[in-house]
Amino acid sequence: MSSAPSQIDARFSRRDLMAAVVAVSAATGLTGVARAQQTLAGFGAPKRVDAGDLDIAYVEAGPTDGPVMILLHGWPYDIHSFAAVMPILASAGYRVIAPHLRGYGGTRFLSEGAMRNGQPAALASDVVALMDALGIKNAILGGFDWGARSADIVAALWPERVRALVAVSGYLIGSQAAGAKPLSPEAELSWWYQFYFATERGQLGYAQNREAFAKLIWKLASPKWAFDDATFARSAASLGNPDHVAITVHNYRWRLGLAQGEARYDALEQKLATAPVITVPTITLEGDANGAPHPDPAAYAKKFVGRYAHRTITGGIGHNLPQEAPKAFARALLDVAKL
Repeated sequence: MSSAPSQIDARFSRRDLMAAVVAVSAATGLTGVARAQQTLAGFGAPKRVDAGDLDIAYVEAGPTDGPVMILLHGWPYDIHSFAAVMPILASAGYRVIAPHLRGYGGTRFLSEGAMRNGQPAALASDVVALMDALGIKNAILGGFDWGARSADIVAALWPERVRALVAVSGYLIGSQAAGAKPLSPEAELSWWYQFYFATERGQLGYAQNREAFAKLIWKLASPKWAFDDATFARSAASLGNPDHVAITVHNYRWRLGLAQGEARYDALEQKLATAPVITVPTITLEGDANGAPHPDPAAYAKKFVGRYAHRTITGGIGHNLPQEAPKAFARALLDVAKL
């Protein structure tokens, strides 16, 4: 498939269930059972599985024997970014799985003593662990923000596990060395929250104001998306996870070299520091009104050396592309499966 950009019109319970309910209630002020039901509205019954370091909470749709698609959300969003995407893919015969990342929703660490690690290699390893736990040999991956980065990493380091890839904002693999290089003042300004999280004041401020903070990020990252309070509240509930602040802060501090990861991921990070190419069939997407920091598509096109295409999604689409343009995101996943 050609790498030339195209234009698409976007208009066109187990262990910690009660803990999750309590966290949701604390974050929203609603009663536990009612809020838990609202959080999962449209997804059906939630599921859980022990995978690697985590007890992962996830939802799925479609036939259990269908080819698998795994959808990965970003920060500060959650699985509701895919609420309108999953039915489209399920109706096409795919088994569609959307997990809550570490630090979100009902996902919990199996060990209280585990490091609350937000480094990219750890998040990507969670995806592989989930696939192993569910007996999934390979899958089509789709993601945005942190989720796109994890999908990129899995495709680069474990290409045999990835049939194809859809990544919003393209190639997001980085390293601490790359993060140490200063950007232009204008570019640095767009990363204001990364520097905020580098301070103890920032960590405390996020802990105290995580919902207000998340809503601000939503507005800045998607300036033309007129989401309502109910839409935000469904996802904001997931930020009540007790590990959310620690994971978020560690992720951004790690990128700046202000926090270390775990030694067991050193070999993976060394490979990622070489900016490995991605060989699996890929479609990258970008919204025409993405207000979050993101690379120009021309800057990363050569990192995808297999069958590849880029699509710019028009109509005022911002950073949370799957939720703002679900038909375009689902179409990319269905199309990449045919590459």
